[in-house]
Amino acid sequence: MSKISLDQYKVQIEYPVQWGDMDAARHVNNLVYLRWAESSRLAYFERMGISNNFSEGVDPILGWQDCKYIFPMVYPDTAVIGVRVIEIKEDRFLIESAIFSKVHQRIAAISRQSIVPYDYAALRKAALPEEWVAKIKEIDAF
Repeated sequence: MSKISLDQYKVQIEYPVQWGDMDAARHVNNLVYLRWAESSRLAYFERMGISNNFSEGVDPILGWQDCKYIFPMVYPDTAVIGVRVIEIKEDRFLIESAIFSKVHQRIAAISRQSIVPYDYAALRKAALPEEWVAKIKEIDAF
């Protein structure tokens, strides 16, 4: 994996680490990173102009995700999450969410997610909308 830096991500959000985010091992619980990845995904969708309604028509749905934990974050800190599309496929696109520790100025985790267009009215997978592809290319300069 090449060196990852926050300036590689045009869409960014921040979340303060809460005391309650930590688990018995006294570091941020693994599920919190996935919540941050989810929030970054929605920030990207908003940048694309996709509503978070997800009740009618074609909207994104999560196909799968993974998370590599690199550095344990603890309270107090702030998670800075950069999000970008790393690949556009025929029927989906892949998002990468990089979670950085503001206090330690380093990457703490990286999550990748497969986003599939889903027709919520017909309850089935849909074709990848061209307007999504155009917006992704505008944001991430493919």
